[in-house]
Amino acid sequence: ANRICKVLAVNQENEHLMEDYEKLASDLLEWIRRTIPWLEDRVPQKTIQEMQQKLEDFRDYRRVHKPPKVQEKCQLEINFNTLQTKLRLSNRPAFMPSEGKMVSDINNGWQHLEQAEKGYEEWLLNEIRRLERLDHLAEKFRQKASIHEAWTDGKEAMLKHRDYETATLSDIKALIRKHEAFESDLAAHQDRVEQIAAIAQELNELDYYDSHNVNTRCQKICDQWDALGSLTHSRREALEKTEKQLEAIDQLHLEYAKRAAPFNNWMESAMEDLQDMFIVHTIEEIEGLISAHDQFKSTLPDADREREAILAIHKEAQRIAESNHIKLSGSNPYTTVTPQIINSKWEKVQQLVPKRDHALLEEQSKQQSNEHLRRQFASQANVVGPWIQTKMEEIGRISIEMNGTLEDQLSHLKQYERSIVDYKPNLDLLEQQHQLIQEALIFDNKHTNYTMEHIRVGWEQLLTTIARTINEVENQILTRDAKGISQEQMQEFRASFNHFDKDHGGALGPEEFKACLISLGYDVENDRQGEAEFNRIMSLVDPNHSGLVTFQAFIDFMSRETTDTDTADQVIASFKVLAGDKNFITAEELRRELPPDQAEYCIARMAPYQGPDAVPGALDYKSFSTALYGESDL
Repeated sequence: ANRICKVLAVNQENEHLMEDYEKLASDLLEWIRRTIPWLEDRVPQKTIQEMQQKLEDFRDYRRVHKPPKVQEKCQLEINFNTLQTKLRLSNRPAFMPSEGKMVSDINNGWQHLEQAEKGYEEWLLNEIRRLERLDHLAEKFRQKASIHEAWTDGKEAMLKHRDYETATLSDIKALIRKHEAFESDLAAHQDRVEQIAAIAQELNELDYYDSHNVNTRCQKICDQWDALGSLTHSRREALEKTEKQLEAIDQLHLEYAKRAAPFNNWMESAMEDLQDMFIVHTIEEIEGLISAHDQFKSTLPDADREREAILAIHKEAQRIAESNHIKLSGSNPYTTVTPQIINSKWEKVQQLVPKRDHALLEEQSKQQSNEHLRRQFASQANVVGPWIQTKMEEIGRISIEMNGTLEDQLSHLKQYERSIVDYKPNLDLLEQQHQLIQEALIFDNKHTNYTMEHIRVGWEQLLTTIARTINEVENQILTRDAKGISQEQMQEFRASFNHFDKDHGGALGPEEFKACLISLGYDVENDRQGEAEFNRIMSLVDPNHSGLVTFQAFIDFMSRETTDTDTADQVIASFKVLAGDKNFITAEELRRELPPDQAEYCIARMAPYQGPDAVPGALDYKSFSTALYGESDL
């Protein structure tokens, strides 16, 4: 029984070890069988986080799950060796595990596990590195794409903007420069687009999980880039075309301005001339204006053609703008003279021409009427003027010549006076004609040298001369009769006076009068005594110091010299007798010796006597006597 129990105990222990081995081997092989597929699962994950989780799971496997299995494998080998040793020691046959559960099977499985594990770890690390690369590339793609998209934002709208249609030439040049700068910027961005495409290609090659979105975004960027290139080219062509058109329009504007300015000035001058208030006084002047106006009218067809040519330039500029959809901003930059201004002023000129025609024809008719008045006045004035001059000369000859007696001369002069008075209607007719000339505002008359003022002055001089001459002859008759001068003496005086009156002006100058006195025997030579005597005589004949001696003054002087006449000295001597040989006289003595009216005349005019022998009421008869003869003031 002990032997059996011992043998049975050994067998039971061996069986127990065999069962443990089988169980451990089965569990370990099962774990290996389950683990190898997990380690051989090389399906890549989309994100690096998921791959890192796999790595973390693998590390957990290495740290947590595998070490116990290693221990189990080691324990299994120990148990197998112990069991075999015990079986050999107990003369038992060696233990043969179930098929596939041999230690060698377990080692093969484990070796397979190790190989899978090693490949799995390399795959994980490579995959993580790949995903890191992909993430880096994807982020780089997104950054570059975002920067590019931000840069392109609004560029299509900018390139499609038709701002050049309303731009001026200077604006279009600025737009072209701006576009050139944009083209340079666009060329600079070419590298970024190429980089974006290269990154997208690399992401595709690296099998990026979000390649579809990357490709879509990349394609959109490339399509947009192609569109930008096409739009850029189109905009450059549009800008250059518009520039050429605007340059053509600008050239037309410049040509329009160069021709419109002088034409506008011509129209303004023409309007000024057509509205000019002309003042003419002769037929020749108005005919000159009419001739100039006709010449101006002959230039109107050429001017109209120039106007149409100028307007055609403007229309051509408008046509170019409209046909190319260019909206011209504002007016012509080179001039403020618009076609409307030109047409308005041209219409004004057209309206003023007939008005000017009418005004000139009216003035021509007026000047023809004035010319008739001039000729009418001149024909009458050319008769009246010479007639007055002739009469003046005839009267002068009558007063100078010594034909007949003074009475004959007086009679002849009065006949002239009557003929002059009878000629007055001719002067009245001339006055009427002159009145018409004044009403017509005629200021000159080339058909005569006589003006109405000259005629009037001549007529007044004629009347004055005839009246004065008649008076002189009458005074000569009075002088002759009062002084007892014979006709022969009177003729002798006249002959002497006329001889020295060289200019026949009816008066002698001082030198002429001195020569006359010398010829009559007066001692007035150029010595001191002669000068004193001549000055005394001049004071008698020219008391007003006019420098002229008239024939009447000459006769008065000669009559005093040749006849017995009262003098101031004789009157003084007479007063002295009445005064009782005193140097003064009293009022009582005057009333006693003279008639009452003559006595009162003397008393009223005699100055008080101022001598040392004066008495109250004494009167100065000497100053009174000299005053009677003009030798002092009365």
